[in-house]
Amino acid sequence: MASRSDNLPRRFARIYTAAIADVMDELGLQRQTLPWAIQPLTADMRLAGYAFTARGRPYRGTPRDRDTTLRLFLRMLGAAPADSVLVLASGDNAAAHFGELSAQWFRSRRIRGAVIDGATRDAASIARLRFPTFVRYRTPQDSVPRWRVRDWGQPLTIGGVRVALGDIVVGDWDGVVVVPRRVAHEVLVRCERLVGTENRVRAAVRRGMTPLEAYEKFGSF
Repeated sequence: MASRSDNLPRRFARIYTAAIADVMDELGLQRQTLPWAIQPLTADMRLAGYAFTARGRPYRGTPRDRDTTLRLFLRMLGAAPADSVLVLASGDNAAAHFGELSAQWFRSRRIRGAVIDGATRDAASIARLRFPTFVRYRTPQDSVPRWRVRDWGQPLTIGGVRVALGDIVVGDWDGVVVVPRRVAHEVLVRCERLVGTENRVRAAVRRGMTPLEAYEKFGSF
């Protein structure tokens, strides 16, 4: 996991995902946005942090397997460090892989959010808690009889996007982008510059400058 001294999550939290996607396009990183179906529970949810990766699979165990399955899931939750974002590739379309108690635990640990290529339940409670949670679907069905964590801390792929431990994950109402750790600082600096330029464009357009004039003056629109 990356060093906590670099302050990347706090700085990336100020940047909207569209700006990050534009900068990564310029760098030739054009497949860094997770599938559009992964959306926040509410429009005001935002997250930015270091990826803590986990994978799972459908698992139809016996009632005797319940304790083992649940303990494995709880160990995964306990392994997530502060300033991270859980990125879970569930490999499943039936169960809920997150819930309100998990969100409460993460909040107490200063974990910055959860991105689930799968589902949550207790969605209304998580929304009231205001814990940033991005999911593909919602369902009341418990995961324990249907699904099991496979591993965590390993690279994974969601919708063709590779996510590795320590990558930067940023999410807002538009979706979720993944910034590879090796280019995170360069992307951040370019994004901060782009946001400053777009603020000047915005002010100019409000004063009556045409879009083409703004582009010709600032090189951005």
